[in-house]
Amino acid sequence: MTRSAAAPEETPAQNATDSSTSRSGTAIVFPGMGPASFAEVGKFLLLDPYARARLAEADEVLGYSVFDRFRDAAEDYSVDFQIAFLVNSMALADRAVDVLGVAPDVCAGPSFGQKATAAFVGSLSFPEVVRLTAELAACEEEYFAGAYEDVVTHCFVRTPQDALDEILAGFDDRGAWYDLSGRLDARFHMLSVRERDLDGLKAGISAAGGYSMYSMRPPVHAAAFSALRRKAEEEVFPAYAFADPSLPVVVDHDGSVVRDAAGIRTMMLDTFDRPIHWPRMVDSLRALGVGTLYVTGPDNLFHRLDVTKDAFEVVAVGLPRKRDRERERQRALDRSRAARGGRGA
Repeated sequence: MTRSAAAPEETPAQNATDSSTSRSGTAIVFPGMGPASFAEVGKFLLLDPYARARLAEADEVLGYSVFDRFRDAAEDYSVDFQIAFLVNSMALADRAVDVLGVAPDVCAGPSFGQKATAAFVGSLSFPEVVRLTAELAACEEEYFAGAYEDVVTHCFVRTPQDALDEILAGFDDRGAWYDLSGRLDARFHMLSVRERDLDGLKAGISAAGGYSMYSMRPPVHAAAFSALRRKAEEEVFPAYAFADPSLPVVVDHDGSVVRDAAGIRTMMLDTFDRPIHWPRMVDSLRALGVGTLYVTGPDNLFHRLDVTKDAFEVVAVGLPRKRDRERERQRALDRSRAARGGRGA
């Protein structure tokens, strides 16, 4: 057992505290993946000109229709779902820059959001990130076919730390394996457990007044997965030459700030065996002078967290209410042509 450290419209979140008014900086945040249906994500891929431009790039890199495979995917978090999520996140960032005029001072991407972050700040080109995403998905599938096959990462809320400590003490007493995979808010946790222990965990959460949200397979962000980190570092990462980021990037497990290529590479490897800690990221963004947060991705979580809304003016960038399709189509095409000529977003 292990105990580690722990598509919405463009609408500002309400009740941001006055503390954000004294901080003039702006950050773009790419959210981590959560469960979503094809109806939610596919609609944006099909209708939005920015998404269609990014999707065309992804199709060219992979040599097949991401949309068609995503539509037919039978599993949550499949490689095609991951690519679709990446495409939509980048498309929403394109929209934030082109339509809303966002010029961020800082970038961050908890969990899967690291991938879009690496493309946005130019550490890897978008086509490289598409390839990297597909290769890492295959690497993880191969690893979890032979190790921790029965482990899931469970997300749950409304559970105070003392109640979680009591639940974990029960795991210790039984000799049951677990690993902390993240903390998203004061009472919002991610815990990796054996699937046979999941029902007991849910019962303990309910008894403590908490609420179970969803479980992820394959599991994520656990110290026990250090062998997966080494596998990815040895088999996938050598093919990629990272560049220094164009913006400071906040790391998702400890809130540190990286400004060079080596730091981005390490951050993306750390995601395998370091639990994410969104409150530390929030503290770091505040310390960097960020007052406004643009969450650019199909997010139903990070922009809604109390710790986020209490710290920033939050803008969740999603499908706009009004569009001039021809003008946006031309902007998206121009961006796609420019991306083909060099690195970065």
